[in-house]
Amino acid sequence: MTAIQFQNQPHLEPAQKTSPPYLGLVCITVSKQVRFRAMTRTRYLKLSLKERETVLKELYQDNLQRLDVALSFCQENNIRLYRMTSALFPMSDMEDEIGANILEEMKADLSKIGQKAQALDIRMVLHPDQFVVLSSDSAEIVKTSIKILERHALTLDLLSLPRSPWSLMNIHGGKSQRPAELIKVISELPEAIKTRLTLENDEYAYSSEEILAVCEQTGIPMVFDAHHQICHEKLDSYDHPSVASMLYAARETWANPDWQLVHISNGDTAFNDRKHSNLITAMPQAYHQAPWIEVEAKHKEEAIAHLRSWWLMGE
Repeated sequence: MTAIQFQNQPHLEPAQKTSPPYLGLVCITVSKQVRFRAMTRTRYLKLSLKERETVLKELYQDNLQRLDVALSFCQENNIRLYRMTSALFPMSDMEDEIGANILEEMKADLSKIGQKAQALDIRMVLHPDQFVVLSSDSAEIVKTSIKILERHALTLDLLSLPRSPWSLMNIHGGKSQRPAELIKVISELPEAIKTRLTLENDEYAYSSEEILAVCEQTGIPMVFDAHHQICHEKLDSYDHPSVASMLYAARETWANPDWQLVHISNGDTAFNDRKHSNLITAMPQAYHQAPWIEVEAKHKEEAIAHLRSWWLMGE
């Protein structure tokens, strides 16, 4: 369905929400308060097996402590949604299984983090990196993608986070014009992945309508991104009828509509610029009806505070 066709579609708006949307922090803060350590594959492979174990154990423990700090930061700033970095435990999917074994040894400490999030009523979600392409025409890439998702799912299990879209793993459709292949791969995914998986529309490969169709056929919730919508369809306003229509259509894919998650970003140098701006200065009017919004802006917590100051005033 084209953007023009959307103009003739009725708006099936849900009942008015009684509470404002929860705004989510993405991975780190613009300040130095929430940061995580990294490890490159090149550096890792230069280490002996003993050195790998020592380095990873110290790094994982440090990053877990930093994750605890991130939850405390969210609590202090009344942020109810936190997107974890997909690189929280680097090298944990290596064939030597050193990282995987360390995480298993740390499961009691990992579980405490999930329990803390539950106690603070903070929703934790995850976005695997762009290398996860379930619709690839390469069987090897698909196999590797599933392996990455399995490792993330196990990490979420170790964190005592539920196998549901409450603790979702969000990915894009991947290689374009392969919805049938994407649907087939999703249908065969292990429960630990499939019960958490969500799909998001993007600017290039899969439009909102195409991802919606995949979600409807697989039973996977759709994460709607308004900026991707306006970029893909070359729109000049977040209040184009297709934005509201897709928001409400995506909501129908969520078994629990109160868990619906959407994304917002603004263009950096122009409205349709795909690069993210520092702050959010334009919002879809329909997003007042979104339960959960991830704020994808360079200035992170400052962007959340700014958004609250002008967009959520009076709610």
